[in-house]
Amino acid sequence: MNVRNPILRGLPRRLVAEGLLDESAAGAAVEEAGRAKISLVQHLVDAHLLDSAEVAQATAHEFGLPAIDVDAVNLKHCPRDAIDGKLVARHLALPLRLHRGRLSVAVGDPTDQRALTEIRFQVGTAVDLVVAEYDKLRIRVAQFLDQQEDDIAAALGGLDDVQLENLVTTTEDEATGKVLGEDADDAPLVRFINKVLLDAIKRGASDIHFEPYEARYRVRFRTDGILQEVAKPPQALAPRLAARLKVMARLDISERRVPQDGRIKIRISKARAIDFRVNTLPTQYGEKVVLRILDSSAARMGIEALGYEPDQKRAYEEALARPQGMILMTGPTGSGKTVSLYTGLSILNTAERNISTAEDPVEIYMEGVNQVQVNPRVGLTFAEALRAFLRQDPDVVMVGEIRDLETAEIAVKAAQTGHLVLSTLHTNSAPETLTRLANMGVPGFNIATSVVLIMAQRLARRLCGECRQLADLPKAVLKEAGFDSIDMPLDEIRVYRPVGCPRCNLGYKGRVGIYEVLKNTPAVSRLIMEGANSLQIAEAARREGYRTLRQSALKKVAEGIIGLEEANRVTMD
Repeated sequence: MNVRNPILRGLPRRLVAEGLLDESAAGAAVEEAGRAKISLVQHLVDAHLLDSAEVAQATAHEFGLPAIDVDAVNLKHCPRDAIDGKLVARHLALPLRLHRGRLSVAVGDPTDQRALTEIRFQVGTAVDLVVAEYDKLRIRVAQFLDQQEDDIAAALGGLDDVQLENLVTTTEDEATGKVLGEDADDAPLVRFINKVLLDAIKRGASDIHFEPYEARYRVRFRTDGILQEVAKPPQALAPRLAARLKVMARLDISERRVPQDGRIKIRISKARAIDFRVNTLPTQYGEKVVLRILDSSAARMGIEALGYEPDQKRAYEEALARPQGMILMTGPTGSGKTVSLYTGLSILNTAERNISTAEDPVEIYMEGVNQVQVNPRVGLTFAEALRAFLRQDPDVVMVGEIRDLETAEIAVKAAQTGHLVLSTLHTNSAPETLTRLANMGVPGFNIATSVVLIMAQRLARRLCGECRQLADLPKAVLKEAGFDSIDMPLDEIRVYRPVGCPRCNLGYKGRVGIYEVLKNTPAVSRLIMEGANSLQIAEAARREGYRTLRQSALKKVAEGIIGLEEANRVTMD
């Protein structure tokens, strides 16, 4: 077949020549992929324009590369440490074999020169590419990264007490035993706390709670959003446990009347360190200590791993590509807003951009970003930090939270004067965020001309793929749950339920984001300036493809990713 369109080159030209697409469809696909800032291969697969196998074969032929079926690859034989996990996730590049100074890597899109350059720079050896089916590769990369996490957990589990103790970063005073006057009697307590911290890492917990009560003491982990009791040390140890944790976090152990904040760091390998944000709280029966686990690798896992639907991901990437405007995240504490913000920042974090953030607290360190810890006690508020940023020629500004009119007005002004602003608010849905800004006192015109995108989100527990079971639900139940609103025939919907196996936590393994994404279209802007309420804005947005959190959750249920009970838990008000 002759290809007459001179604009089509490379892979799209090959697809037309092989009769997989006509010229108009190929040209439209190239333009759509460019607008979405994704590769043509990803767009063809995600938009279901072509079968993934057809795209892989055409890609291999066009670039003269071998093709491989990654389902046949034994991940246990892949070189685990050949490529940094962040690069593997970001570029969907699966290391296959390291032999005689050459690394074979499976990719879905060999045209991504940035990926090839970063990988070559990191591994320091020659890299040979092979082509894999994009959708299969996405699954296998996720499995490979899960396997790396399992390896870390196994390595931690094999350490003895002395090795566990040596992992925990200590202060100079603590190392000499001067602070607590430690002796042999303290060694079991030290080992207990270190083991609790490392157990939390192995289990994938997000928080650790040390809680004193009148007659007992308990330690709980928050895993996949749910608190579970893991230990019950003697209540008499409460003061010593709190003191030990405060020493590790460099806090004042003599002060027990007011809350304190600090940090602990554990370096579990040369390439990976995990921070714990520590907060103490005086209670009736002693100090409660809560540790938030801050794993920087989780916050930079790549946008593909967050759980966005293709259109939601495209909307976020298009908003990030704009030179100015405001992107807002909303949801309760623990809903994943920080991960979404940092994922956006990691995409924007290039040598050409000046990025500054004001946070309370700075949770995750990011190289190349100017991060500021606000301190209201000395007058360094979000508003003051934002004013200072605007005097330092910023391209991108991130404000941890818009809490008051002053901060909102400065953020809006920044978004209107050539800066991209990212921030969060505490509202229940995306449309309510617009009315919240109006209730703060921000004029409707300013909201309509500054806000580009709003994302409300929740985190739901992901079903374990090893043990989930099909739940036989009648159509009446599916309809009552709202499945008739997700544009999928009820006859084709399969709902799974959790069971539980040795590889998961009561039938769940990990979490996935549930999102509603509201774009500020002309119709929405018009309603904002007219002072419409959130229900009117939601109705207008729905006519343009907007999905609620509930609809997004039910879509994840229909795809077998989460269970119906979990969808009800995170989206039923």
